[in-house]
Amino acid sequence: MILVTGATGTVGREVARLLAPAHPLRILTRRPELVTAQGPAVTVVRGGFTDPESLHRALTGVHAAFLVTNRVTEEDDARFIDAARACGVRHLVKLSAAAVEDPEADDLITRWQRENERAVRESGLAWTLLRPRSFMSNTLSWAPAVRSEGVVRALYGESANACVDPRDVAEVAAHALTRDGQEGRVHALSGPEAVTALEQTAVLSKVLGRPLRFEELGPERARSALLDRYPEAITEALLHSAGRQQNGAKARVDSAVPAILGRPARTFDTWAADHAQAFA
Repeated sequence: MILVTGATGTVGREVARLLAPAHPLRILTRRPELVTAQGPAVTVVRGGFTDPESLHRALTGVHAAFLVTNRVTEEDDARFIDAARACGVRHLVKLSAAAVEDPEADDLITRWQRENERAVRESGLAWTLLRPRSFMSNTLSWAPAVRSEGVVRALYGESANACVDPRDVAEVAAHALTRDGQEGRVHALSGPEAVTALEQTAVLSKVLGRPLRFEELGPERARSALLDRYPEAITEALLHSAGRQQNGAKARVDSAVPAILGRPARTFDTWAADHAQAFA
Protein backbone atom coordinates (compact mmCIF):
# COMPACT_ATOMS: atom_id res chain seq x y z
CA MET A 1 0.00 0.00 0.00
CA ILE A 2 1.24 3.46 -0.97
CA LEU A 3 -0.11 6.69 0.49
CA VAL A 4 -0.07 9.94 -1.47
CA THR A 5 -0.56 13.35 0.11
CA GLY A 6 -1.04 16.47 -1.97
CA ALA A 7 -3.04 14.43 -4.48
CA THR A 8 -5.08 17.44 -5.59
CA GLY A 9 -1.96 19.53 -6.21
CA THR A 10 0.53 19.98 -9.01
CA VAL A 11 2.82 16.99 -8.38
CA GLY A 12 0.77 14.80 -6.04
CA ARG A 13 -2.14 14.63 -8.50
CA GLU A 14 0.19 13.25 -11.16
CA VAL A 15 1.86 10.81 -8.74
CA ALA A 16 -1.55 9.42 -7.82
CA ARG A 17 -2.53 9.15 -11.50
CA LEU A 18 0.64 7.20 -12.29
CA LEU A 19 0.28 4.79 -9.38
CA ALA A 20 -3.48 4.21 -9.42
CA PRO A 21 -3.74 1.68 -12.28
CA ALA A 22 -1.29 -0.86 -10.88
CA HIS A 23 -0.76 -0.30 -7.14
CA PRO A 24 -2.86 -0.36 -3.97
CA LEU A 25 -3.17 3.36 -3.34
CA ARG A 26 -4.53 5.45 -0.49
CA ILE A 27 -5.00 9.20 -0.74
CA LEU A 28 -5.21 11.60 2.21
CA THR A 29 -6.95 14.86 1.37
CA ARG A 30 -9.20 17.52 2.84
CA ARG A 31 -11.10 17.68 -0.47
CA PRO A 32 -11.98 14.14 -1.66
CA GLU A 33 -14.25 15.57 -4.35
CA LEU A 34 -11.15 16.97 -6.13
CA VAL A 35 -9.34 13.63 -6.39
CA THR A 36 -9.08 12.45 -10.00
CA ALA A 37 -6.96 9.27 -9.64
CA GLN A 38 -8.87 6.12 -10.53
CA GLY A 39 -7.86 2.49 -10.21
CA PRO A 40 -8.96 -0.90 -8.92
CA ALA A 41 -7.41 -0.37 -5.47
CA VAL A 42 -7.71 3.37 -4.78
CA THR A 43 -9.20 4.56 -1.48
CA VAL A 44 -9.58 8.13 -0.30
CA VAL A 45 -9.38 9.23 3.33
CA ARG A 46 -10.82 12.62 4.20
CA GLY A 47 -8.51 14.42 6.61
CA GLY A 48 -5.30 16.32 7.02
CA PHE A 49 -2.10 16.80 8.95
CA THR A 50 -3.78 18.41 11.96
CA ASP A 51 -6.30 15.55 12.34
CA PRO A 52 -4.52 12.69 14.18
CA GLU A 53 -7.41 10.26 13.70
CA SER A 54 -7.42 10.72 9.93
CA LEU A 55 -3.63 10.38 9.81
CA HIS A 56 -3.90 7.05 11.64
CA ARG A 57 -6.62 5.80 9.27
CA ALA A 58 -4.65 6.87 6.24
CA LEU A 59 -1.30 5.46 7.35
CA THR A 60 -2.31 2.11 8.84
CA GLY A 61 -1.02 -0.68 6.60
CA VAL A 62 0.99 1.67 4.38
CA HIS A 63 4.46 0.64 3.21
CA ALA A 64 5.60 3.85 1.49
CA ALA A 65 4.29 7.42 1.51
CA PHE A 66 4.70 10.50 -0.66
CA LEU A 67 4.84 13.58 1.57
CA VAL A 68 3.94 17.05 0.30
CA THR A 69 3.43 20.00 2.65
CA ASN A 70 2.99 23.69 1.91
CA ARG A 71 2.00 25.52 5.10
CA VAL A 72 5.22 27.29 6.00
CA THR A 73 4.11 28.29 9.50
CA GLU A 74 2.95 24.78 10.46
CA GLU A 75 4.76 21.63 11.60
CA ASP A 76 2.87 19.32 9.26
CA ASP A 77 5.95 17.26 8.39
CA ALA A 78 6.64 16.48 12.04
CA ARG A 79 3.00 15.51 12.60
CA PHE A 80 3.02 13.22 9.59
CA ILE A 81 6.35 11.62 10.47
CA ASP A 82 5.23 10.85 14.03
CA ALA A 83 2.06 9.20 12.74
CA ALA A 84 3.92 7.30 10.01
CA ARG A 85 6.41 5.92 12.52
CA ALA A 86 3.60 4.85 14.87
CA CYS A 87 1.78 3.09 12.01
CA GLY A 88 4.83 1.17 10.79
CA VAL A 89 5.45 3.00 7.51
CA ARG A 90 8.85 2.00 6.13
CA HIS A 91 9.70 4.57 3.44
CA LEU A 92 9.03 8.30 3.02
CA VAL A 93 9.49 10.09 -0.29
CA LYS A 94 9.58 13.80 0.52
CA LEU A 95 9.02 16.63 -1.95
CA SER A 96 11.51 19.35 -0.98
CA ALA A 97 13.20 22.07 -3.05
CA ALA A 98 16.51 22.65 -4.82
CA ALA A 99 17.23 25.77 -2.77
CA VAL A 100 18.01 23.80 0.39
CA GLU A 101 21.49 22.98 -0.89
CA ASP A 102 22.34 26.61 -1.67
CA PRO A 103 24.17 28.25 1.27
CA GLU A 104 23.08 31.67 -0.05
CA ALA A 105 19.41 30.72 0.32
CA ASP A 106 18.40 31.91 3.78
CA ASP A 107 14.78 32.92 3.31
CA LEU A 108 11.81 31.74 5.37
CA ILE A 109 10.62 29.12 2.89
CA THR A 110 14.05 27.55 2.41
CA ARG A 111 14.73 27.41 6.16
CA TRP A 112 11.37 25.67 6.59
CA GLN A 113 12.26 23.13 3.88
CA ARG A 114 15.64 22.46 5.49
CA GLU A 115 13.94 21.77 8.81
CA ASN A 116 11.51 19.42 7.09
CA GLU A 117 14.39 17.53 5.49
CA ARG A 118 16.11 17.28 8.86
CA ALA A 119 12.96 15.79 10.38
CA VAL A 120 12.74 13.23 7.58
CA ARG A 121 16.40 12.27 7.87
CA GLU A 122 16.12 11.83 11.65
CA SER A 123 12.80 9.99 11.53
CA GLY A 124 14.27 6.51 11.73
CA LEU A 125 12.44 5.61 8.52
CA ALA A 126 13.94 4.98 5.11
CA TRP A 127 13.71 8.16 3.05
CA THR A 128 14.20 9.67 -0.39
CA LEU A 129 14.40 13.43 -0.93
CA LEU A 130 13.28 15.12 -4.15
CA ARG A 131 14.69 18.60 -4.75
CA PRO A 132 13.13 20.12 -7.87
CA ARG A 133 13.84 23.47 -9.42
CA SER A 134 10.87 25.76 -10.06
CA PHE A 135 7.97 24.10 -11.83
CA MET A 136 7.28 25.00 -15.44
CA SER A 137 3.64 25.13 -14.40
CA ASN A 138 4.34 28.28 -12.36
CA THR A 139 3.94 30.13 -15.64
CA LEU A 140 0.21 29.36 -15.47
CA SER A 141 0.03 32.45 -13.26
CA TRP A 142 0.64 34.41 -16.48
CA ALA A 143 -2.38 32.90 -18.21
CA PRO A 144 -5.06 35.51 -17.32
CA ALA A 145 -2.94 38.41 -18.65
CA VAL A 146 -1.89 36.40 -21.71
CA ARG A 147 -5.52 35.65 -22.53
CA SER A 148 -6.89 39.13 -21.91
CA GLU A 149 -3.97 41.43 -22.83
CA GLY A 150 -1.41 39.40 -24.75
CA VAL A 151 1.21 40.26 -22.16
CA VAL A 152 3.51 38.37 -19.79
CA ARG A 153 4.49 40.17 -16.59
CA ALA A 154 7.35 38.83 -14.50
CA LEU A 155 9.86 40.17 -12.01
CA TYR A 156 12.93 39.81 -14.26
CA GLY A 157 13.11 39.02 -17.95
CA GLU A 158 16.65 37.76 -18.39
CA SER A 159 17.39 35.66 -15.30
CA ALA A 160 17.52 31.95 -16.13
CA ASN A 161 15.98 28.99 -14.31
CA ALA A 162 16.44 25.32 -15.18
CA CYS A 163 12.77 24.81 -14.41
CA VAL A 164 11.32 21.30 -14.45
CA ASP A 165 8.10 19.81 -15.77
CA PRO A 166 6.06 18.65 -12.72
CA ARG A 167 5.24 15.48 -14.65
CA ASP A 168 8.93 14.56 -14.56
CA VAL A 169 9.03 15.16 -10.81
CA ALA A 170 5.99 12.93 -10.41
CA GLU A 171 7.54 10.15 -12.47
CA VAL A 172 10.67 10.25 -10.31
CA ALA A 173 8.50 10.15 -7.19
CA ALA A 174 6.56 7.14 -8.49
CA HIS A 175 9.86 5.43 -9.29
CA ALA A 176 11.17 6.08 -5.77
CA LEU A 177 7.95 4.79 -4.20
CA THR A 178 7.89 1.52 -6.13
CA ARG A 179 11.52 0.53 -6.79
CA ASP A 180 14.25 -0.81 -4.54
CA GLY A 181 17.50 1.06 -3.96
CA GLN A 182 16.03 4.52 -3.40
CA GLU A 183 16.58 4.67 0.35
CA GLY A 184 18.88 7.48 1.45
CA ARG A 185 18.96 9.04 -2.02
CA VAL A 186 18.69 12.77 -2.76
CA HIS A 187 17.58 13.66 -6.28
CA ALA A 188 18.12 17.17 -7.69
CA LEU A 189 15.54 17.57 -10.45
CA SER A 190 15.74 20.11 -13.25
CA GLY A 191 14.71 20.59 -16.83
CA PRO A 192 17.16 20.06 -19.71
CA GLU A 193 18.13 23.73 -20.00
CA ALA A 194 17.94 27.04 -18.17
CA VAL A 195 15.37 29.41 -19.67
CA THR A 196 14.44 33.02 -18.99
CA ALA A 197 10.99 34.59 -18.77
CA LEU A 198 11.68 36.34 -22.09
CA GLU A 199 12.46 33.00 -23.72
CA GLN A 200 9.35 31.41 -22.18
CA THR A 201 7.28 34.29 -23.54
CA ALA A 202 8.66 33.62 -27.03
CA VAL A 203 7.81 29.92 -26.72
CA LEU A 204 4.25 30.68 -25.64
CA SER A 205 3.88 33.14 -28.51
CA LYS A 206 4.96 30.46 -30.99
CA VAL A 207 2.67 27.83 -29.45
CA LEU A 208 -0.32 30.18 -29.44
CA GLY A 209 0.39 31.57 -32.89
CA ARG A 210 0.06 35.19 -31.83
CA PRO A 211 2.42 37.92 -30.59
CA LEU A 212 2.96 38.36 -26.87
CA ARG A 213 4.56 41.32 -25.15
CA PHE A 214 6.87 40.94 -22.14
CA GLU A 215 6.74 43.47 -19.32
CA GLU A 216 9.37 43.39 -16.57
CA LEU A 217 7.88 44.31 -13.22
CA GLY A 218 11.03 45.03 -11.22
CA PRO A 219 11.28 44.50 -7.44
CA GLU A 220 8.86 47.16 -6.19
CA ARG A 221 5.97 46.39 -8.54
CA ALA A 222 6.54 42.70 -7.95
CA ARG A 223 6.50 43.22 -4.17
CA SER A 224 3.19 45.06 -4.42
CA ALA A 225 1.66 42.33 -6.56
CA LEU A 226 2.90 39.57 -4.24
CA LEU A 227 1.59 41.34 -1.14
CA ASP A 228 -1.87 41.17 -2.68
CA ARG A 229 -1.61 37.37 -2.52
CA TYR A 230 0.79 36.47 0.32
CA PRO A 231 1.83 37.58 3.83
CA GLU A 232 4.84 39.87 4.00
CA ALA A 233 7.24 37.15 5.17
CA ILE A 234 6.35 34.90 2.22
CA THR A 235 6.58 37.84 -0.18
CA GLU A 236 10.09 38.69 1.01
CA ALA A 237 11.11 35.04 0.73
CA LEU A 238 9.92 34.91 -2.88
CA LEU A 239 11.74 38.15 -3.73
CA HIS A 240 14.92 36.82 -2.13
CA SER A 241 14.57 33.68 -4.24
CA ALA A 242 14.13 35.76 -7.39
CA GLY A 243 17.26 37.71 -6.53
CA ARG A 244 19.24 34.49 -6.26
CA GLN A 245 17.94 33.46 -9.66
CA GLN A 246 19.06 36.78 -11.13
CA ASN A 247 22.53 36.03 -9.78
CA GLY A 248 22.59 32.67 -11.60
CA ALA A 249 21.82 30.39 -8.65
CA LYS A 250 19.07 28.48 -10.46
CA ALA A 251 20.62 27.91 -13.87
CA ARG A 252 22.33 24.57 -13.16
CA VAL A 253 21.02 21.59 -15.11
CA ASP A 254 21.00 18.32 -13.15
CA SER A 255 21.11 14.81 -14.59
CA ALA A 256 18.80 12.94 -12.21
CA VAL A 257 15.67 13.02 -14.39
CA PRO A 258 17.25 11.37 -17.46
CA ALA A 259 19.33 9.03 -15.29
CA ILE A 260 16.29 7.74 -13.41
CA LEU A 261 13.67 7.80 -16.15
CA GLY A 262 15.90 6.71 -19.04
CA ARG A 263 14.84 9.59 -21.28
CA PRO A 264 15.56 13.32 -21.54
CA ALA A 265 13.80 15.69 -19.20
CA ARG A 266 10.86 17.47 -20.86
CA THR A 267 11.56 20.91 -22.31
CA PHE A 268 9.53 24.05 -21.66
CA ASP A 269 8.53 23.92 -25.34
CA THR A 270 6.90 20.53 -24.70
CA TRP A 271 5.21 21.70 -21.53
CA ALA A 272 3.86 24.82 -23.25
CA ALA A 273 2.50 22.86 -26.21
CA ASP A 274 0.76 20.43 -23.86
CA HIS A 275 -0.82 23.28 -21.84
CA ALA A 276 -1.53 25.76 -24.62
CA GLN A 277 -5.27 25.70 -23.95
CA ALA A 278 -4.73 27.33 -20.54
CA PHE A 279 -3.30 30.42 -22.28
CA ALA A 280 -5.57 30.46 -25.33
